Amino acid sequence: MIQLLGITKVYPTRSGLHTVLDGVDLTIKPGDKIGILGRNGAGKSTLIRILSGAERPTQGCIDRGMSISWPLAFGGAFQGSLTGLDNLKFICRVYGVDYRDKIDYVQDFAELGKFFREPVKSYSSGMRSRLAFAISMAVEFDCFLIDEVISVGDARFHAKCQTELFEKRKDRAFVMVSHEAHNIREHCDRAGVLHAGKMHMFDDIDMAYAFYQEVTT
Repeated sequence: MIQLLGITKVYPTRSGLHTVLDGVDLTIKPGDKIGILGRNGAGKSTLIRILSGAERPTQGCIDRGMSISWPLAFGGAFQGSLTGLDNLKFICRVYGVDYRDKIDYVQDFAELGKFFREPVKSYSSGMRSRLAFAISMAVEFDCFLIDEVISVGDARFHAKCQTELFEKRKDRAFVMVSHEAHNIREHCDRAGVLHAGKMHMFDDIDMAYAFYQEVTT
């Protein structure tokens, strides 16, 4: 189980302190499928970064009783001068995974061809995203973080990603943030709405969306 207790995040701005998250509580149990709705700037990506450990809260604490992924298809942690293969080796070492039995899977899934052994700084943004998603699937997690809908590559590759995550790993938990309700409806069992720094959780997706429309229109 993963628990967020009283998570507050405050950023300094030229006009003073800006509170993005204000005492957010959230519990993620094994197999949970949680959607988070919120308009742009509501703090959805901030919440995902805090969950992943990429950013620390200003106040509050997180109890991570399950392994949790980085945001899927996020390649910001790649070392540009290293090849795709070398980045795979490095990430596997960080997570204590043997990279040797992951090479063929990542190479085939990411469809990078000869560029798998070229420096990542030579990649297009799409190539980086495909590599990041492939490595996310190679390093198994109990809970996956999805920042907006996964739209990696063309329609065929996008469908492959959907199958890999939502069908082959349907027993895993995930947290998906989006401002598009149909993504939440399609994949999630319950939903929360981030509004004015507060988290409002609903067991019914339609009730969550109705509240979201009420507070954002």
